[in-house]
Amino acid sequence: MAEQQLVVFGLGKEEFGIDISRVREIVRLQNITAIPQSMDFVEGIVNLRGQIVPIVDLCKRFRVAGSNETEESSRRIIVVNMAEQNIGILVDGVSEILRIPDESIEPTPPIVAGGVAAEFIRGVAKVEDRLIIFLDLDKVFSVEEKEALAQAVGE
Repeated sequence: MAEQQLVVFGLGKEEFGIDISRVREIVRLQNITAIPQSMDFVEGIVNLRGQIVPIVDLCKRFRVAGSNETEESSRRIIVVNMAEQNIGILVDGVSEILRIPDESIEPTPPIVAGGVAAEFIRGVAKVEDRLIIFLDLDKVFSVEEKEALAQAVGE
């Protein structure tokens, strides 16, 4: 039986998942150095063990209201590999790693809760009484945005 392994995280009131094979590491929120004149959803850059990594706030990217109740201490940076580049995505918190059978993942409905555009989504996973929005990392950023993120770290 084929299955997907997802890292599940929160953004506002919604739960999202990304394919674990794309995740390099999950780190606590740290000091982020702002980049002047960057895209509005780019928080800045951090130094992770000698590598400069751009940090993107997914709440701002998806125009999802972040959870104001989220304490800074529970926020996390998920470092993912996209187009041969490591990018940190800032989330409200990482909850778990789940194995989800392929048949539990429904195609993306035309109207998706949370205001996240359907083109960013691979499907919606039904897990007991929860719905987890399965993100397609390759479609979260346009080619131009990926180039701008690469320039932010001098690549």
